[in-house]
Amino acid sequence: MKVIYNCYGSAHSSVLAAGIHTGIVPDDRVATAEEISNIPHYDRTDTEEIGTVYYFGKDEFGFDVYIMGMKSSPKIVKRALLSNLRIFGIDRTKMILVDTLPYVNNLTRIGGFLSRGLGFVNLGRPLTIYGLQKSYKRFINLVKSVKKRLDHIS
Repeated sequence: MKVIYNCYGSAHSSVLAAGIHTGIVPDDRVATAEEISNIPHYDRTDTEEIGTVYYFGKDEFGFDVYIMGMKSSPKIVKRALLSNLRIFGIDRTKMILVDTLPYVNNLTRIGGFLSRGLGFVNLGRPLTIYGLQKSYKRFINLVKSVKKRLDHIS
């Protein structure tokens, strides 16, 4: 089974969810700013990398976890991904796509635009982290629901 957490740019919310899922950051408390900023790929994906699937790690079930940005075209990207699976004979049921964008608040959106869109990393990154900390419990619940689905499979 493959889990792909996806968001706008694969720099913030998908990275946080994958970090929680793989145990890089805690799932029993809100991570510190330093813990979040140290997650691999956090606030580092460039615009030209959007659409690339990045391997993130394995979870406790042995399932592979990935991240991917879809910019403002998630339906098109998902359709392309699923059609490629079909073309190459890969079973669609062996993959879970998890949209993390609904869990993002405006602070994270603004910070992400400042950091990744305009290049004001010193201003944007702290805003993204603060915003994610404010909605961290929602991300924990999202990951727990994904793991519950996986637990039924393993």
